[in-house]
Formats: sequence, C-alpha cells, structure tokens
Amino acid sequence: MPNLITEETIREVEQFLYREARLLDNRRFSEWLEFFSEDLRYWMPTRSNRYPVNSKAISILDASRYEEEEVSGEDELAFMEETKKTLEMRVARLGTGMAWAEDPPSRTRHIITNIEVEQGDTSDQLRAYSNFVMYRNRAERDEDFYVGSREDIMRREGGQLRISYRKIVMDQNVLLAKNISNFF
Repeated sequence: MPNLITEETIREVEQFLYREARLLDNRRFSEWLEFFSEDLRYWMPTRSNRYPVNSKAISILDASRYEEEEVSGEDELAFMEETKKTLEMRVARLGTGMAWAEDPPSRTRHIITNIEVEQGDTSDQLRAYSNFVMYRNRAERDEDFYVGSREDIMRREGGQLRISYRKIVMDQNVLLAKNISNFF
C-alpha cells in the first residue's frame, strides 16, 4: 500500500494527541471521550520479564518455557480492558463523589512524544505510535510515574479524527501505584 501520509496529516495527528493530553490534565473528561469511536477498544496488556532464547542465565530450564513476547496477547489478561461505554461509566462515576481513588482528584501531566504516523490497514485508517510519561500527584504525598508507549488506530468520522483502538504498553511490569484510576 503506498504511503498516503502527508506532513499536514502528521501535524494534525500530533495536535490531536497533544490536545487530548491537555484535556486529560485539565480533567475535561467528557470532552476527552469525544476523541473515541463507539467501537473503541482501549486496553493495557500486562508485561513480563522474559529471557531471550539465547540467554545463558537459565539455560538449564526446559526450552519450551522460553517466550519471546513480553506483552500479553489480545486474548490474555490485561491491566485494563475498556470500551467507550465503560470509559463513559468511569467518567460519570467521577462526578458522583463515590470514586474514592479520585477523591481528592489526581493532578496529572501527560507528556506525549516520539509520534509516528503511518497508513492503517485500510485506506480510512491511520496508525499512530507515541511514547508517554504520565505524572500523577494526589493528596499530600502520593506520586506515581507511568512510562510507556501507545499504539492508536484512528479514522475520520464526520470529518473529525476518532480513536477506534488504543493499546497502552507500560515499561514497568509491576505497577507500584495504588490504583489505575487515571486515563492514558
């Protein structure tokens, strides 16, 4: 498939992702939800530390125990598995006073970088890769850093870009935060 990505498209995707980060950091979650398609899959697979097949560190183990993939598969356990509907429910819950993990609310800062844009699997799709750091501060002393990458599939709906798929891959394989109540 020929590359149909223009500098204008790259800039549009960059601005889209930067605006998304600003909305999250300003707690404008209802507006943020508009960035997603109705058929959204928003997920964060788990990660594990794997020994490469050529590792001598544990060479006495059964070779069938080696696995090359560090990230759980599409049908395996994930830290988070959401749809647009479940994200809407989470956002609505924040306004009820019953979201204890966000009372008082977190302050976040999303840093989005290394954005790459390429043609998606179909002519109406774009695929964007990005890296992120999300700093979270809550109450007096709670601080968390989340570092990772994202893969987004976007398409135009009504002339606007919408994310139909987001895969969030943390660099950490053990999350030390007390909860994952924020959005990525």
